[in-house]
Amino acid sequence: MIYDFRAARLAAGLSQRALAELLDTDAQAIKRMEKGVGAVPTLIAAMKALNFRLAGVGAGATLPEQLRTRRLRRGMSLDQVATMTGLSRTTIASLERGGGSVASLLRLLEAIAPNARRRSPERSYWGYAGELDRDSRFTPPDFMNAIYSAFGEVDLDPCAHLLSPVVARCRILLSDGGDGLTDDWSGRLAFVNPPFSALLKWLRRAHDQWHAGNVETVVFLAPVRTDSAWFHDTLSTVADIYLLRGRVRFLKADGKGQHTPFSLMVVTLGANADQRRRFAEAVPGFWLARRDAG
Repeated sequence: MIYDFRAARLAAGLSQRALAELLDTDAQAIKRMEKGVGAVPTLIAAMKALNFRLAGVGAGATLPEQLRTRRLRRGMSLDQVATMTGLSRTTIASLERGGGSVASLLRLLEAIAPNARRRSPERSYWGYAGELDRDSRFTPPDFMNAIYSAFGEVDLDPCAHLLSPVVARCRILLSDGGDGLTDDWSGRLAFVNPPFSALLKWLRRAHDQWHAGNVETVVFLAPVRTDSAWFHDTLSTVADIYLLRGRVRFLKADGKGQHTPFSLMVVTLGANADQRRRFAEAVPGFWLARRDAG
């Protein structure tokens, strides 16, 4: 599990230091945790930040809940598990409350859930399988207010929706026959909250339109998906990337809110230092250091 966790961190494009900053801890704590040493609360916080969950344990929204469910489904008392693992009853109870050490956790998992493994990452959209509006999730007004305050008025929303609260001078709407993936962009600032099921297409399009000079600045809200070669070889060398702390509560088509089940980032092209500073002051998170080309 620990090695899978390290792979998840690397897939998110995070160094040990960057993840530590995100969790308000130190890089040594992350290094120790990846070697199976350290505190379970730190591991749980890191799992949440990376959308890292385990399969093969049991039902539950958190790892402690999964541990308790697993034990109860096997009809085992704390004393029985203590005898099986060599851990104390108190230690097992602490693990089921989210405490204890990573070493004890691994020992417990090896005994009661030997087939535990990393669950496949969430898909880039959310909602029930087959849901027709699975890409109809809209950026909430409070988040947009931070965008307006930091970057200025939005000139273009290239993947607009009639129900979206985004305020833009120009909107490209599929319902009007427009298509932001083929129509030229224009203006000073484009804000993009794309259909997450076509994320890479929209990232490429944003980069191409910015690189062509059709739009001066792009602010792009996206899941933390950094696995493509294009992201590493091209986008990361020209974009400034801000990792959001916590989850954004998007609006659904019915007006209800729903938090994302995955971490988000803001990708900017052409943003200046003052704009980035203002955004960081308004929204929790941090800017990654830009990767040099070549």
